[in-house]
Amino acid sequence: MPFLLGIGYVLATWHRLNLVNTILFGLAMLAFDMATTALDNLMHYRHAKDAAYRQHVNIIGRAALTEHAVIAAIVALVTVATGLGLWLVWRTDWVLLVLGMACFAVGLGYTWGPLPLARLPIGEVFSGVTMGLGIPFITVYVNVPATRFLAVRLAWPDLSVTGALPALAGLCLIAVMPMATIANVMLANNLADLSEDTRNHRLTLPMYLGHRASRGVYLGLAVIGYFAVVAGVVARVLPTWSLVCGVSLPAVWHHAQVFIAHPDKTQTFHLAIQNLVLANGSLLAGLVIAAGVSA
Repeated sequence: MPFLLGIGYVLATWHRLNLVNTILFGLAMLAFDMATTALDNLMHYRHAKDAAYRQHVNIIGRAALTEHAVIAAIVALVTVATGLGLWLVWRTDWVLLVLGMACFAVGLGYTWGPLPLARLPIGEVFSGVTMGLGIPFITVYVNVPATRFLAVRLAWPDLSVTGALPALAGLCLIAVMPMATIANVMLANNLADLSEDTRNHRLTLPMYLGHRASRGVYLGLAVIGYFAVVAGVVARVLPTWSLVCGVSLPAVWHHAQVFIAHPDKTQTFHLAIQNLVLANGSLLAGLVIAAGVSA
């Protein structure tokens, strides 16, 4: 969804799309996402203290995969993502290399390394910002000339940064929706897995905040994206058609209340996924309508 929102913002704001760059980034993003998902499962499998989780819950145990096969798949996917990313850097500029390296560092460091981010009570923040803001930002960056969005020039020892503030502000406000909903999926997962995480010695945000505060955060994240869109329209940095996203608010609020009343992986967790699709999908629809109306 963040990738599609980035495309929608490009079309609504600049009415253009660099198809080659968009496809290259989409493929690189997909390969890296698959790699980090596999790495996440591998780390959970290795460090699990609960034998039942290893054999019947984690996909590696359920599918009877070997660790060597999973590692090989991860290396292959990261290699593909790196190759596509470097090709895209060659087609754009060095700023994309820095952005890509930052995303790689967060993605790999989320579950791998001496102190994985997933084992800290900040996993929701990193996942939300990296995917919810980083992906739309890069999507816009590879599609729009630097002079019309953000230009960074380095002529040692001088560094200059110029940008179109309305476009940057609009993107940041648009990104609140995917940042909040992605963070909420992570929070919902941790709330639903609280007993399992306790058995496997995984420290998550709900363990620090407690049930009541965590549920309050969940409800706040469910609606904050809508307030950001309204702010963007009022400030005239987002098209009025962005308000179309409001049609999904009643369903999103209802789903959020149902989930916090009974956080469960099998019975209610799917509502967090539905909210992500509803909120971001309705915002995307508004951007697409805006692009068509103003074309």
